[in-house]
Amino acid sequence: MSPSIGSCGQSTLHPTCRPRSRRRPRFFFEDEHEDDDEDDANGDAMKLVQVYDPRKGIQAAKLENDKVFTIAYEQKGVRSLLDLVQYATAVKMELVEVVDELASKEPLAASWEALNVAPDSSRAHVAIPIHPPEVWACGVTYKKSAEFRDEDTQTSKGIYDHVYSARRPELFFKGRAGHCTGTNDFIGLRSDSKFTAVEPELAVLIDGRKKVLGYMVANDVSAWDIERENPLYLPQSKIFRGCCALGPVLVTADEVPDPYKLKVSCTIRRGTGIMFSGETTVGMMKRRIEELIDFLFLANTVPDGTVLLTGTGIIQTEEAALQENDVVEITIPEIGTLRNVARRIG
Repeated sequence: MSPSIGSCGQSTLHPTCRPRSRRRPRFFFEDEHEDDDEDDANGDAMKLVQVYDPRKGIQAAKLENDKVFTIAYEQKGVRSLLDLVQYATAVKMELVEVVDELASKEPLAASWEALNVAPDSSRAHVAIPIHPPEVWACGVTYKKSAEFRDEDTQTSKGIYDHVYSARRPELFFKGRAGHCTGTNDFIGLRSDSKFTAVEPELAVLIDGRKKVLGYMVANDVSAWDIERENPLYLPQSKIFRGCCALGPVLVTADEVPDPYKLKVSCTIRRGTGIMFSGETTVGMMKRRIEELIDFLFLANTVPDGTVLLTGTGIIQTEEAALQENDVVEITIPEIGTLRNVARRIG
């Protein structure tokens, strides 16, 4: 659809003639009680997705209950969620304002349930919520993670506890869009690893202005045996095809006034049995999200649409090391369930 024309005679997406905000995003650093009445009155939580159409390719969309409404501004080449994020930054608008302005009034014929299937280039399906230009990850943000890694590391004992207690957090480059997959897709198992583990996490979508745009469920898939051999092997432990899964949707920041109250659970199924399960809360994380973002931006240029993984508090046992065809389900109730199948990669 095309944007409507405002009283100034220009598109309402023009920065000098913006539409009135239908709601104001709330970010993690705001008082959790601020504007509670306004939020309750609005009640219009926004969930964003991407849909693959065999005829049109990737399309951004808004999910309302089981209905999917595409979002596009064809004149400006805005079709994907990354396009929307970059456009919102360019015209100095909030992402939710741009989405409200551009979302189709008519839903797709296919429902969310029909689209929420394994990727297949011959049929429409839900894709990864965003193809991020960069993904960064934080390590040792949970005490349980520090304790496990120090017990498990063959060299340099105590380095993980040091990082957990230090002022500077662990931040590392995780990959780009080509390393990432969405829900119902595969996660990778390195052929040179015997202990690949899941790392269920809260993912934060940010723009180049340091704003939190929304949240996703994430899996920071890691070859733990490679990292335990020597911490200098961390990039090989962390970066490979299918090493990062994101989804199933992006929940905009205004729906999550307090991300630290989110619960994260994980289940690994092999055949008909459950090999592993665990749960935690984001509130168990030592560091604040804004602190992690501050360090990411320190002496660094961060592109719009960057994803930051905030660390894991769920530690998988070696007995349950991922095997091919294992099914991993990670759930944050307010966001949804990210489901992936493990696949050996070359």
